[in-house]
Amino acid sequence: MDSGNFLSCALRAHVEHLAGTIGERNVHHPLKLHAAAHYIAHQWSLQGYHVVRQTYEVGGITCENLEVTRLGNARKNEILLVGAHYDTVRGSPGANDNGTGVAALLELSRLFAVAHPELTVRFVAFVNEEAPFFANRMQGSMVYARAAKARGDRIGLMASLETIGCYFDAPKTQAYPPIFKYFHPDRGNFIGFVSNFRSRSAMRRLAKAFRAHSDFPLETTATFPFIPGVGWSDHRSFWIEGYPAVMITDTAFHRYHHYHLPSDTPDKIAFPELTRVTAGLYAAFAELARGGVT
Repeated sequence: MDSGNFLSCALRAHVEHLAGTIGERNVHHPLKLHAAAHYIAHQWSLQGYHVVRQTYEVGGITCENLEVTRLGNARKNEILLVGAHYDTVRGSPGANDNGTGVAALLELSRLFAVAHPELTVRFVAFVNEEAPFFANRMQGSMVYARAAKARGDRIGLMASLETIGCYFDAPKTQAYPPIFKYFHPDRGNFIGFVSNFRSRSAMRRLAKAFRAHSDFPLETTATFPFIPGVGWSDHRSFWIEGYPAVMITDTAFHRYHHYHLPSDTPDKIAFPELTRVTAGLYAAFAELARGGVT
């Protein structure tokens, strides 16, 4: 099996396990939430990583952020952080939101396990991104980002993998907030990089690296965080703590008709496109990890 086929099969296996075998995973289904955390930790252990757990309680339920690190060869204190949330909204099995993000996270870490980055690359699986935790102190990425800031972690870029498995080539398959439709295509066939203005330079470096290694369509925007959807993932937690951060997304509800629904199942995922996106992201992150993100 060539590397592309292996990557595609691995991504599919992760999504099918998370959204099919496990299904809805959140504090309302704590055993399934813990099963998802166990699956992620087990995959990272198989890749040779030491898994660090950041544990806290919500209503008597133990919740965990999971972290693994590929230390840099020369600039160990400089960190490129790639993250994805593994919980789901209530009532949804979460194949795209966010099984695809976690699947890509696991395969990116696998590829980096045998790489030799100059700076440190850290992979984090966040708990409790979805309501009712989003944008409050119990959101997993908020807990993590506060702790990172208190430790003095030098995070040059945080990249949030958020709902990255839906693509259409037909016209009029892509919606936007007001005005944005005049600057971006109406075909939902691209991956999007989204940042606030403060993170624009880091986003542009990542976009340049992605385009250098992949011909997959890419659209970028740096804009105001209050625009619907722009801050709706774990990158927002890092913006609050002053870190540069970008969301990598298929634009979620602006394209994906099964967003937050029981129908967000593995059969809806465009695995060939997800494979190309993941391969392109690995090449882009590897370039940044060699040359720096600041």
